Amino acid sequence: MRTRVKICGITRIEDAKAAVDAGADALGFVFYSKSPRAVSIADAAPIIAQLPPFVTSVALFVDAEPEFIRKVVDETQVDLLQFHGNESADECGDYSRPYIKALRMRPDLDLNQEMLAYASARGVLLDAYTPGIPGGTGEKFDWSRIPAHLAAGITLAGGLDSSNVAAAVDQVRPYAIDVSGGVEQSKGIKDAEKLKQFIAEVHRVNNS
Repeated sequence: MRTRVKICGITRIEDAKAAVDAGADALGFVFYSKSPRAVSIADAAPIIAQLPPFVTSVALFVDAEPEFIRKVVDETQVDLLQFHGNESADECGDYSRPYIKALRMRPDLDLNQEMLAYASARGVLLDAYTPGIPGGTGEKFDWSRIPAHLAAGITLAGGLDSSNVAAAVDQVRPYAIDVSGGVEQSKGIKDAEKLKQFIAEVHRVNNS
């Protein structure tokens, strides 16, 4: 199975184009005002409108108001939703778009149980757990906690960059890899060379 690549925290059209040129399968747009990578509807909509076919656009939310989520969907025509807060499966599935649910790998997390609870999701994203922070910390977690039989539905995130992503793909064999800070020159600003190196490392393992 080929591991896909999602580049999250896109804020500029030039970064979106660089990610697509490097081979990204999906681009993430953060609609969470507390994030240093937050983007407005007005800024995200024209970027999403210029994406080529077969590149998935993803809108990220953290316990957002339903009216705001619907506004983002209506005005950007984003393809997929990603929820990082305490949203229930019913809440996540209420917006005429498929969704993925982010789970932070708390020490007591029962991954099998959580994936059953979000059975309506297209998949789950696993990120490192830091109390009080919903994601994007740049920390990695123990990948051995991911059971092999669940890997095909997992998007792996947390502390990834070109120096460790090949090992992550080789060990976990996830459906997808998600990266933000590991391909940046500064928060919210991507680095074209880091994008190329990161995606090339994923492709190298895929092709081995």
